[in-house]
Amino acid sequence: SIGEALGKLYVADYFPPESKARMLDLVNNLRSALADRIKTLEWMDDATKEAALKKLAAFTVKIGYPDKWRDYSALQIDRGPFALNAIRASIFDVHRELNKIGKPVDRSEWGMTPPTVNAYYNPKLNEIVFPAGILQPPFFNPKADDAVNYGGIGAVIGHEMTHGFDDQGRQFDEVGNLRDWWTPESAAKFKERSGAVVKQYSEYEPLPGLHVNGELTQGENIADIGGVKIAYAALQKALAGKPQEKIDGFTPEQRFFLGFAQIWRSVQRDEDLKLMVNTNPHSPARYRVNGPLSDLVEFQKAFNLPDNCPMVRPADKKVNIW
Repeated sequence: SIGEALGKLYVADYFPPESKARMLDLVNNLRSALADRIKTLEWMDDATKEAALKKLAAFTVKIGYPDKWRDYSALQIDRGPFALNAIRASIFDVHRELNKIGKPVDRSEWGMTPPTVNAYYNPKLNEIVFPAGILQPPFFNPKADDAVNYGGIGAVIGHEMTHGFDDQGRQFDEVGNLRDWWTPESAAKFKERSGAVVKQYSEYEPLPGLHVNGELTQGENIADIGGVKIAYAALQKALAGKPQEKIDGFTPEQRFFLGFAQIWRSVQRDEDLKLMVNTNPHSPARYRVNGPLSDLVEFQKAFNLPDNCPMVRPADKKVNIW
């Protein structure tokens, strides 16, 4: 209930203006890379491409924190019992929601508080949102080079953008209306390719006898694959004409993929993994990395991997949507 009040303090300490400016550059470069990709899609017809580009151009981008902070002057918070503070905060929130009735939708409002380590795409508002909490290492580091940041937060940006065109997001238009803007031909080809994503991830077996639910995780997997691919394309545009220097023995391309992999490093108990596979629309962390990278020829080229490497899917099985 008081997330924005705490968020204002968090932003003051952990999200300087220069970080927001750099993030805006990243988002603009990713948007440009996705636009280039849409224009060259071999499976999408011109009418659907035009509508997709219109939707992409209409994305609202929110970075770090709201432009206008919530007014808490009517909320009493004191050093008295925690329960009373919580009750007053809940009442304050209920009144705030009720006051929205009959008024225009406030498109500047945020669905997450600034310290939240997450990001989201809202199809009903056609917006992508990146709270300050996720704009910290290992996702984003203002002191790191472009390759690492494009691999980290860049892939997250691409992921959220791709949600606008996944199996769910594609059903909404540029202003957030539930409307079919796809031609039947392009829709059929999308479903064929998204079916390949379902098949690929359903093959993964986190534990003996336990497979990833390819249908449940379809939208997130499409966004994972598209996100890293778009981020890589954006990095190539950012590096154009600049010296391709190695750092710690790694090329920019290799640093990009290492930056991507490190954001999903995790330790998970088998019990939690079982619960996740059965209920979570995201794939387990291992497959959020290995799945997309095994589809990318750029990854194979960056590390000079042989065709028979387990991290390289056969050419006829590589997934290619966005």
